[in-house]
Amino acid sequence: MSGWPGRAALAALLAGLGGFGGGLWWLTAEAPDTPEMGLMAASAVETAAPPPLPESVAAALPFAGAIGGSFTLTDHFGDPRSEREPEGRPQLLFFGYATCDAICSVALPRMAETVELIEAAGREVAPIMVTVDPVNDTPEALRAAMPAHHPLMVGLTGSAAALAAAQAAFQVDSELLGETPDGAPIIAHGSFVYLLDADGRLLTLLPPILGPERMAEITLSYL
Repeated sequence: MSGWPGRAALAALLAGLGGFGGGLWWLTAEAPDTPEMGLMAASAVETAAPPPLPESVAAALPFAGAIGGSFTLTDHFGDPRSEREPEGRPQLLFFGYATCDAICSVALPRMAETVELIEAAGREVAPIMVTVDPVNDTPEALRAAMPAHHPLMVGLTGSAAALAAAQAAFQVDSELLGETPDGAPIIAHGSFVYLLDADGRLLTLLPPILGPERMAEITLSYL
């Protein structure tokens, strides 16, 4: 697609979507993987707390200041889960919800494909979804929904306060827009996939507009 926007146009587009932290991305169709998206890769983080992204990256993203931080949530097995990965694996973190058929229908399968490609390269990464719909995404509901995307996919939920703290740390806003005819919620929420190290520190951002091959390539460059 030769008309895909360059850096300036992409920055304007993302900024326009930045009314919600993480960008509201309403793509539900395949989008091209292009060199311009390389601007999304930030330098690997080696400090105890995630520093601000490089200016060249931050200028093109709807974020301000440091991204990431600690959280205490509950996984879909009912066990406590923090930003640290229990088995010491890097993490692909996404904020969404189990019944989402908009951006989640792109991002979660793309994460799953990325995990498979990384495993084929002899490495491991943990795919994680933090819910923005705690009313419906109970541990039991997430336990039923997550394996449909990938056997290793883990869903996280928690109290309203704990989830709000996690969303604030990763600059993700969400808003209930309405309901489907069958009563399922329609929630606007952030679209980025966050690559974290095993301790939960941000390494880079991966927009789901990237194909799984490019996501895997970027992820592997940090491992």
